[in-house]
Amino acid sequence: MPTLFDPITLRGVTMRNRIFTSPMCQYSVLDHSGVPQQWQLIHLTSFAVGGSSLVFTEATAVSPEARISPRDTGIWNDEQRDAWKPIVDVIASQGAVPGIQLGHAGRKASSWPAWGFEGRTGSVPAEEGGWKTVAPSPIAFGDLDEPRELDLAGIDAIVDDFRMAAGRAVEAGFRAIELHGAHGYLLHQFLSPLANHRTDAYGGSLENRARILLRIVRAVREELGDELALFVRFSGSDWAEGGWDEQQTATVAGWARDAGADFFDISSGGIQSGIRIPLEPGYQVPFAAHVRSSAEVEVSAVGLITTPQQAAEIVESGKADAVMLARELLRDPHFALRAAHELGATIDYWPQQYLRARWHA
Repeated sequence: MPTLFDPITLRGVTMRNRIFTSPMCQYSVLDHSGVPQQWQLIHLTSFAVGGSSLVFTEATAVSPEARISPRDTGIWNDEQRDAWKPIVDVIASQGAVPGIQLGHAGRKASSWPAWGFEGRTGSVPAEEGGWKTVAPSPIAFGDLDEPRELDLAGIDAIVDDFRMAAGRAVEAGFRAIELHGAHGYLLHQFLSPLANHRTDAYGGSLENRARILLRIVRAVREELGDELALFVRFSGSDWAEGGWDEQQTATVAGWARDAGADFFDISSGGIQSGIRIPLEPGYQVPFAAHVRSSAEVEVSAVGLITTPQQAAEIVESGKADAVMLARELLRDPHFALRAAHELGATIDYWPQQYLRARWHA
């Protein structure tokens, strides 16, 4: 049996293989309510049917101001929590672990969705559903509006927002919660010296820049109890001189583990616009491998992982404990089933309705 199809257990949560569905923005809440729609049900449950062992939602906002765009999902109120419940139930009914990514976009909030608005860029104006954004420092991202610098009371409120969102996620039935500390969103903005120019207890040293993240890890762990799994997504590098890098990631991952996190999802980039990233298959895997070996934590790798053989090699070689897939799952939601066939893995979670397609004629 390929290692890719070994189960993995985090606390009281067992995933049936090492193929995870990565969070993928959908920008599909047309009424700006933050309530997940029928699209989320169709989109997410297809991956569970297709054999993924862990299915994460898109980045889900912990407050209205935390949304990347007005069309993002949220979990800051009970209506949203209740709308997630049937989606969670269907994912679980197909043998996958339902997971939710909790996020705050910070200075990248109130932006136009990536599609559907004729290429409009910049910040969404208030009259069209936009809002004033916040960040560690009043430094704008790209052509977005300058954010307001968070004061200490604002930081405390964001920690509470994550705590309450995690509590609602537990009530909705999610078994894994991921904190979004990557891709240039708020927690990454605090971590990176390129976006954080503060001189108080939340800026300067690595310990200070990591302070809000570690507070949130502890607060969310309290809401999760001892049985549920807590993930943190990091960008392993800013791909820019003087920015966040793999060693800082490894150090903070170790601190986050000690604060109650269980697993680390290693991506990269997002803190500045205009950075050229050398894209190639598996280009982010070395960051995951470094964090895994340096911090002695469990990690997943993500980024241009497109074939069963490539995914299997990443896990088999010990570079990562699992793979996160995104675009490849959009092309083939049944990637895990196909991988089992191509790699000769014997699994018992082929849907009976699909067994006629298990073997090629």
